[in-house]
Amino acid sequence: MMLTVTVSQLNRYVKAVLEEDKKLRDLYVRGEISNYTRHFRSGHLYFSLRDATGSIKAVMFKSHAGDLRFEPEDGMAVLVRASVGVYERDGVYQLYITDIQPEGAGAQAVAFEQIKKKLTAEGLFAPEHKKPLPAYPRRVGVVTSETGAAIRDIENVLSRRYPLCTLVLSPAVVQGREAPASLIRALKALDRDGGCDVIILGRGGGSAEDLWCFNDEALARAVFAAHTPVISAVGHEVDFTICDFVSDLRAPTPSAAAELCTPSTDQLAVRLAAIREHLRGGADYQLRMHTARLRELAARPALRTPMNYVLRNQERLDFLFQSLYNKKCIFIRAYSERLSRQATLLDSLSPLRVLDRGYSVAVQNGAAVSSVRDITVDDPLTIRLRDGSVETAVRKIVADQQNGAKQNGSEKSKDI
Repeated sequence: MMLTVTVSQLNRYVKAVLEEDKKLRDLYVRGEISNYTRHFRSGHLYFSLRDATGSIKAVMFKSHAGDLRFEPEDGMAVLVRASVGVYERDGVYQLYITDIQPEGAGAQAVAFEQIKKKLTAEGLFAPEHKKPLPAYPRRVGVVTSETGAAIRDIENVLSRRYPLCTLVLSPAVVQGREAPASLIRALKALDRDGGCDVIILGRGGGSAEDLWCFNDEALARAVFAAHTPVISAVGHEVDFTICDFVSDLRAPTPSAAAELCTPSTDQLAVRLAAIREHLRGGADYQLRMHTARLRELAARPALRTPMNYVLRNQERLDFLFQSLYNKKCIFIRAYSERLSRQATLLDSLSPLRVLDRGYSVAVQNGAAVSSVRDITVDDPLTIRLRDGSVETAVRKIVADQQNGAKQNGSEKSKDI
């Protein structure tokens, strides 16, 4: 008798069979990632794992994907830890992955290169974004563990090398899952409220796992965004982290960071002594130059025998005064002669000179009468003579014949 089942029952049965097989519960599968997708809402990873002749669908839920140090990519050869199961709705068997490791390079190395490549493309490592360190910092901030060796090394270097500055510690967790967020908070607090001239971010040596928090992308962006210059001092000289590339300066160790950000008081003393000698030499030179100049001026006749200088200039002043006086007299004489000539000319043109020759002038209301049309019979007139005047009145007006002709036949004479 044949067994009849539904599609759902069949899928459920196949799933149960696969899950009961212990060999398929926990196995490692090697392949190449293709069709990779990270679901933007759920955070689950979906892709296919393939080799030269086959392919199988795979899923990695968010709970496991959050532990990945790197971002899977298409074409990446990986070794996955998974179990085989069936997605009942579609009847598709697939891998349920709990861990992914890149083939060849480790997960940390791949993650490091991915972050480095991404931030390089965005320009976070570009030299033009590096802020210069202050020459003489007054406050040096440190982001590290308050119980670690790094803060003690920095304190020792500063107290010996440059005790003029103040050390400000912003404690943070420097390894483990909580480290990136703790480091970011401590860095932002110093940058915002610490009043520091420079900040040292780092910790002492450790394994690659211990130092991994300094490769965190969010921490790297916080270092880049800081307004205060940041020195990265993580691990030993051979250790490199993402913070080393994004910071304004990389120091091989915390002690080296303390030396790089501060001058040596011994060197400052030598430099101050050199400046003092330079100033003293400059002052001596200026003193010698001005002393020689003063002696040169004191040797001049004007200062040795000032009265002779005054007398010579007095004679010159008298000469100039006499010269000006003579020129003034010549100027006045020339203009006097010119004025006399103009006065003679005006006098010859005066109407009074006409009266001297026997002529007279008739005046009415203060104005000379020049035409018979300006007066009428009985108008009072003043006759101006050479030696006096006569008051009279018009008794008769006789117009000139020529003027009469011009007046279009008007009367040539008029008797009243």
